[in-house]
This record gives sequence, structure tokens and C-alpha cells, in this order.
Amino acid sequence: MKGRAVIAGALAQKRASGGHTWVLLNWLLGLRRLGWDVLFLDSHGPDMFASAREEVANLDYVSSVMKIFGLDRYWSVLDRKTGIAVAGLDRDEVSHRMRDADLLLNFSGYLQDEELLDAVALRVFVDIDPGFWQMWCDLGLHDAFGRHDRFVTLGLRIGQATCIVPSCGREWIPTFQPVALDHWPVRRSSRDAITSVGSWRGPFAPIEYRGKSYGLRVHEFRKFADLPGRTGQAFELGLDISAGDARDIELLSAAGWRLVDPKLVAGDPLSYRDYLAASRAELMVAKNMYVETQSGWFSDRSACYLASGKPVVAQDTGLAGVLPAGDGLLLFRTPGDAAGCIESMVGNYPHHARAAREIAETVFDSDRVLTALIDRIYARVPAVRA
Repeated sequence: MKGRAVIAGALAQKRASGGHTWVLLNWLLGLRRLGWDVLFLDSHGPDMFASAREEVANLDYVSSVMKIFGLDRYWSVLDRKTGIAVAGLDRDEVSHRMRDADLLLNFSGYLQDEELLDAVALRVFVDIDPGFWQMWCDLGLHDAFGRHDRFVTLGLRIGQATCIVPSCGREWIPTFQPVALDHWPVRRSSRDAITSVGSWRGPFAPIEYRGKSYGLRVHEFRKFADLPGRTGQAFELGLDISAGDARDIELLSAAGWRLVDPKLVAGDPLSYRDYLAASRAELMVAKNMYVETQSGWFSDRSACYLASGKPVVAQDTGLAGVLPAGDGLLLFRTPGDAAGCIESMVGNYPHHARAAREIAETVFDSDRVLTALIDRIYARVPAVRA
């Protein structure tokens, strides 16, 4: 199936975050590879930037990314309050393309412009942080799901008995993160370190839900801080961590972790791709939310490591039996498990590196993932809109 798709998400305010950029790029490039016409739609407001100078820099970042990947005529950034385009295609052209679009993929419900939402034929909420949005909705704090017709999630276990994420009365369509493999070739590792890139806390706060707290990456990572000493391997993190977490910085440094600024090593899509490709492997430690709910979340970053031919040692968020683990992808729950997985991976590295790419090709290839997802989206009976 081919058609016209709009992808809405936050990019202008995510400058210097190459990993987040690739979350959106893999969908855009994957759909285009399948023959779809694509449009990327962003929005912003004065409260999102510290200064006019920062706003210009962030808009320039969006323009640069779109140009690099041949999407320079297929994007727009709208003022969140007025709806006027401040970069890229103008509002009239965006409105025209929305009316002609078959499908809107609205990441985290980022697009809130009612006129544009009403213009598109089919509106799909794409959940890349399973658990947060659903708990906020169930607690009556925030409902991002309204005005959407379908609900897609990276939580592969949502709706199953083993996962405690509430469905909020929606039927969730689980999907793997697509990876546009032609943009992610296998490359030889040039560094000795097992690496990862990410934020220590991120934009969300822990959630109290039904008598239990569901936390962030920091609340899991501390459990595995001694892995360099346990394994004798080199570990490096492109870690977004604030000065306020000085005790954690000291903890990691004393345990043998090399900490680097992710803005310097992976601040744009090209340097991010290079950083992953140069790494020996990835250690994926998940947010406490994903672990405790057993949502079946798997990192988009880890999928890109696999595509680059890098083995991934990943914390189990309910992935056993969902992903082909054991070769190329090794799952752990405890620090002892993690150390054993790393020893196994290092001891037969060429095998695991080959298996990593094979998983990417059989599971995360955007051709496979997006074809299957679109079929499932359109298999649902059309929603009746108010």
C-alpha cells in the first residue's frame, strides 16, 4: 500500500539530540522507501526556547536535518499559538497536504492544532514512552489520546496479562521501532568500549500509580554501576546528566565508567550514527517504568546498534519470547545476569556481531515493520468521529 503520510513530532526543541532525531527519521525514510509521500510537521512556542537566538538555532537544525536526508521540501514548523508557519512550508501548503493525507502519525500527540487534526483522514497516536501516557490518563492528569482514531505503541506487551500498563479503553497496536537499514550499514568497530547514549532522568518525573512508584533510568542504572569492575571491560556513556546529580556522577566515575557529553559525540544524526558504529556493543539499561510494568519496550537506539552490527546486552522489560534473544541480543535482569551476558558476548564477539545485524534485518527492517503496521492500522473498522 502507498499513500500520503504526515509525521508530527518534536524536533526543533530537540536540537543536539541525534538519537531522538533518528526516531523520527527512521519512520520518515522508511515510509518514503515504501513509496509514500511524507510530510514532517513540528510546532513550537516561545516557552520552549530560552532566547530568540536559541529559537533560530533550533529551526536551523530542523532545516539542516531535512536537507541532509533529502526531505527539504517536505517539512514545516508551526507556531504553537498562532498556527503560522515559522520555517519550511507555509500554513496554506500544510493545510492542503493534510487534507490530501491518508494518515497522520502523531508522536506522543505532539500535534494539537485542531484544524489540522480534523483535516486528515486517519489520526494515529504513536506512543514511544509506554506507561507514562497511559498512567497519566488513568489518573486523570492528562489525556493525550483524544481526537485520535488508532493507538500504536512500542510497548510490545501492552494489553497482555503480564503487563500492568492500563489500556485506558483503547485497543493498542504494538510495533517494533522501524530502522531504515539502507541508512544504517554495518561498520567495523574502532573503539574498545561498550557504550550507550541517553539521559539520566529525562523530561518526565516518576509516577505514583496504585500505591507504587514508577521511576526513570537513574533508578535502574544505579543497580548496575559496578559492571566495569565485575567484567573488566571498558564502558562509556554519552550521558545527559545534570550537575545536580553530582553524587551519581561520582558513583559512575569511581566505578570505572567513562562519561562523555552526548551533545559532543552524538549531537546530530550523522555523529550519532558514527558513535554507535564505532562502539564495540551496547549496554541497554531501561527506565524503571518499562522494567516494573514489563511493557515490552525496546530502545530505538538499541535497534540502531543492532543494525550497525553491534551486539546489544539489554535489560529485560518483558522482551523474553518477543524478540529473538541469545545471539546478538542478550537479555538480563540482575547485575550477575548482565555480567554473564557481557562475558558471553565478548567471548564469541564475531558471532554475536553477525547475529545482531541479522536481528535488525528480520525484525526491525523498516520495510517489514511499516508494511505490517499499516496493514494493522487499516484492518481496524473506521472510527466514528464526534
